[in-house]
Amino acid sequence: MKKSGKILSHLNTDGHPQMVDVSEKKITTRTATAQSEVQFPPLVFEQLVKNSFLSSKGSIIATAIIAGTMAAKRTAGLIPLCHPLSLSQIAIDIGKGNNLLLIKATIKCEGKTGVEMEALTAVAIAALTVYDMCKALSHEIVISQTRLLIKKGGKSDFEN
Repeated sequence: MKKSGKILSHLNTDGHPQMVDVSEKKITTRTATAQSEVQFPPLVFEQLVKNSFLSSKGSIIATAIIAGTMAAKRTAGLIPLCHPLSLSQIAIDIGKGNNLLLIKATIKCEGKTGVEMEALTAVAIAALTVYDMCKALSHEIVISQTRLLIKKGGKSDFEN
């Protein structure tokens, strides 16, 4: 099955799902960075800043970082055709912007396949954790702009 002139590698010739065979690929250093934004209503963000992003459940930032780290390590168990990888680095940073938190994750491994799904999973789960810890303040919190920024180490590097 082709899309935009490229083959969807997770489908076999009959169109059924399959895990990609990476046995012939070389082991290289793979890195990927992804980001997600969590946008807050202005008064809610102001309250969070005033309280140093602490809630009755604990530190919102620290909890989101731990959740993102755990998610990156479990990506292969969450996404059916994703290869299990031995990750060598998981770095998650959460910065403050204009009524938003910007979550970035950089993942690294020595392997035969990329770590972009681990980076995307890390930021998505970190963002969901922020939402969970803040939803008592507002249901108008928006998670957006979850995307891959950088992918290096394979045959097709990417930078957005």
